[in-house]
Order: sequence, then C-alpha cells, then structure tokens
Amino acid sequence: MSYEPDGYYQPRRASYPPLEGDGQRPGYPREGSGGHHQQPQSPYGQSPYGAPRHHGRPHDEYEPYDEYDQTRPYERYYQPTRPPQRRRSPFRARRWIIAGASVLALAGIGAGVMTYYEIPPFTDKGKDVSFDTPTGSGRSGGKKQGKNSKVLMPTGPKADFKNSMTLDDGTHVAVTTLEGGKSGFKGKLWVWAPKQYFDPKYENSGFPVMIALPGGPGYQSNYWMGTDLGLQQSITEWSEQGKSKPFLLAMPVLNPGPDDGGLYWDGSDIPGQPKMGTWLTEDVPNLIKANFRTVRSRDGWAFMGSSTGGFAGLKAVLKHPDKFKAVIASGPDIVPDSRLWKGHEKEKAQNNPKVLAKELIAKGGPDVYLAFQVGTAESNTHTLPDVKSFIATYGKGPIHTSLREIQGGRHNARTYVPSMGEGPIQFISEVMEGPVSD
Repeated sequence: MSYEPDGYYQPRRASYPPLEGDGQRPGYPREGSGGHHQQPQSPYGQSPYGAPRHHGRPHDEYEPYDEYDQTRPYERYYQPTRPPQRRRSPFRARRWIIAGASVLALAGIGAGVMTYYEIPPFTDKGKDVSFDTPTGSGRSGGKKQGKNSKVLMPTGPKADFKNSMTLDDGTHVAVTTLEGGKSGFKGKLWVWAPKQYFDPKYENSGFPVMIALPGGPGYQSNYWMGTDLGLQQSITEWSEQGKSKPFLLAMPVLNPGPDDGGLYWDGSDIPGQPKMGTWLTEDVPNLIKANFRTVRSRDGWAFMGSSTGGFAGLKAVLKHPDKFKAVIASGPDIVPDSRLWKGHEKEKAQNNPKVLAKELIAKGGPDVYLAFQVGTAESNTHTLPDVKSFIATYGKGPIHTSLREIQGGRHNARTYVPSMGEGPIQFISEVMEGPVSD
C-alpha cells in the first residue's frame, strides 16, 4: 500500500490586509529595504513576513545632526531678565515623528509575528470551543426532540474541545482527545462545523457528517485539519454553489502510531492490535452525536479519504452500510495489505472491499454510493486499473459508483481537493440528507 504523504499541515497564517500592487502588504516592510536582523525560522518554512527590516529612511537620508543646537556658552554665566527661548530644530521634530512611526510599525510587526507563532494574547488557539449544548432534548431554548425525529440532538456527554485554529469566516477547527468507549483506543479528533450550523434558522436542524481520513501515517495528526489544503473552505464554497451539503467534518487520527517503514493498520480491527476499525466507525461517530446536531439515519453519514484513508473509508461503508451511505475514495488501495495481517487471513478477508462488495450485492442492499477519483500520474501505476476493475466487477445492484480521472493528477491531497468539487462531492450530496428538521 502506498503511504506517500498526501499533504502536510501548515499553521493558519493570520489574515492581513490584501497585497498592494507591488506584492507587498500595506504597513509592512518592503522587500529589499535592507536590515541585518534575522527573523527566527518557522518549522513550517519561511515566515510570511520575511526578515524584519529597519523602518523609515536609511540613516544617510537624514540631515546631519546639529551638534551646535545647544544652549550657548554665555548663558551659563549671564542670567537675562527673560531667558531666551530655545529654538526647536525642525530636524529634531522630524526625528521624533519618524521614531514614533517606527515604534508603531514595529509594534504592528511584533503583533503579526506573535499571531503567526501563536503566542498569547494574539491568538485564540487553545481556548474552549462549544458547538452545542448537549442536553438530550436539543439546544438550550431550542425545540424539544420528537421520538421519530429525523434530527438527533446532541446526547452528551460534552467533549472538551479546544480551538486549534480560527478560519477567516469565524468558524473554528477544534480538537479533543477521545478515549474510545468501544475500541479502547485513545487519540486525537479534530472537528469543524460550517457557518450554516450557527445560523438561527437551523438551530433545530441536523447536519450531515463527513469523516475525513488522511493518507500517509495519519498519526499524530490528520492533515485535513489544517487550512493549507482548503477542505473546510471548499465545503463552504461548494455548499453555497449548491454542489455540496454543508457537512460537519470529523477528522480523527487514522493510525495508532507513527509510520515505521510503511506500517499501517488498514483502518481495521487486526487481531492483537488497537481496534482502529471500531475507533473510526463507532467511537468517532458517537462523539459527534454527543456534541452536534446530526442526521439520525445513515443518510447523513459519509466518509472521505485519500490513499490509505480512501481504502479505510471505502471498506467502512461496505462493511457497515447500515451506518454509512457514501464515500469519496481518492487514490485508494482496493484490498488490505498491511503486514500486520500476517497469520490472520480470515480477518483480512472480512475487511476486503472486494469480499464485502460481493456480499452486499448478494444481500441486495442497502444501497451505497462510492465516488472514486484517481490521478492519471499516480505514483502507483496500478491504482487506476485496480479501481476500474473494481467498478466493472462490483458496480452493480446496490453498489453505485462514479469515477473521476484527474488528468495529470498525482497521488496527493492537493490534487484531490479541487477535483472533489468537479463531480465526487455532487455525486454523494445528491443522495444524502441534511440539514434536516421535523
């Protein structure tokens, strides 16, 4: 299985005024203005501000310092009736003005740097975030939940969410540590709710959920939680364009440990290993239900993922069609191939999408919707032929499929996100529900 990283998390850059015509930001130092101070390097690359500069004009542009503009010697010995008024040099006044402006400019740069490096009080990272009041009967002051309601109000207990970053539209990506009640695995989970979720007209509505899985190691973070890939912003745009449902995002870690020469757990309960299949399909959904207004039925639950995350999402939908209705699988493997399956062939078959698809067809349902997308320049040249073969063999009966070939697309999330808006997100959104209300 390919474990090439599909993208990397970059911290959210602070929002600053738009660039001017010369590519610089107003009020910020200009490129090429000199200066010998070096700014500390970010672990994620060059700071967006560049190296700090000296502000104002270079020293040689100032008029020479007037060393004679001082009290005259004779005034030390003679005290006239009316002391002469000391003349204020216009150059000195100018220096005070420039010095004041420089202090203000440096303060602005300092605040920007502190925001970039997430140094309090210039960031809201780490602050408590609450998405709903888990009362079991709806939001505080909201409508009481009916017995046959399409909406599942938050059931509690309330999770301890901390703000990971704030997007430009004011929405938050928050993080919590979840100790799975079913799997026993303890790991991080990031969540995001679109701005529609906070609109008063939807205060009693349940929203669809997309569990987004990364490729690569998938530990200790999930790269969808960052903003450099633009998943959250894209969902907002697509929903405004009518292409997508306004999904809630759940972004859990995929694996229980770091990558070690291509070690992964296939999003499955491999005997003797942490139960990552149960973590993804039971513990993560249960936490979302406890803290958010969701769609009660499977019609509001989907997966998406790339590479190993695409395989895990595909397998989860085929294995649990009673809980999940759809998946967007980007550049996925089609069969489990973790080396941890050695000696467990029976369990391996129980987590094989080909076997699961065959069983679902034999049972006649329920219907599932599998949206594949694969780049034509994928590092694994077998990926596209394997996906096409799977669709040709199992894309019938209750299994509905679509395939988007991304011309020139490579095996990475930067390829997959823009392409999602050109077909896959519509394919699953057309069959899913939400926001729903009674």
